[in-house]
Amino acid sequence: MIQNVTRCRRWMTCIIDPMYIDFHDNEWGKPVYDDIKLFESLNLNAQSCGLTWLTVLKKREEYRNSFFGFNPVEISKMTDRDVDKLMLNTGLIRHRPKLQAIIDNSKAYVTMKQGNESFSDYIWSFVNHKTICHPEGQLILTTPESNAMSKSLKKKGFKFIGPTTCYSFMQHSGLVNDHHHLCSFGNNPLPKDSPLLQESTSDRVFSTPFQCPAHSKLYKTLKTHK
Repeated sequence: MIQNVTRCRRWMTCIIDPMYIDFHDNEWGKPVYDDIKLFESLNLNAQSCGLTWLTVLKKREEYRNSFFGFNPVEISKMTDRDVDKLMLNTGLIRHRPKLQAIIDNSKAYVTMKQGNESFSDYIWSFVNHKTICHPEGQLILTTPESNAMSKSLKKKGFKFIGPTTCYSFMQHSGLVNDHHHLCSFGNNPLPKDSPLLQESTSDRVFSTPFQCPAHSKLYKTLKTHK
């Protein structure tokens, strides 16, 4: 874990976990273009429906082990008997429709590949192949882009991919950069016309709330010195 840095408050006031913070520092908001990595991220975000991301993050390695490193071709061959075995694996989220969705999604992915469609190009087309930046700390759950992505993915046969899940996936894969502009890891400066430039720093550091009971409280500026 990198020391003596400023992080988005959402990562420090609700859950202080080394794995969670490492994800913030090294993965969240970083652009991903690899087909398989994008496919993995989409499916893991689908698994997090109704749960915290940390719950899924702690199980990520077991998902990789159980689903052939998220190789869609291999996953698409899995059967109901395989799902029965997965339901006994305490290292996974034992929700049958969610586990089945990974298999269904792999079949949809394979169909795209058979049509010579790049999954990465398809995913990035929803943001015109350029990261969308939100440096002002807004709480965003869905956008027109995530709505469009969800609708399109469903038409292709993907499951458990509503607009909110798609937006979370977009954050995790760098299609959007929601790091606060003062975060050391975001490289996400405010635009010159932002009204926040007229406010004092103390009023806007870590202004991004997080979706947990703590987000309604007022926090003081937080820096890590570990």
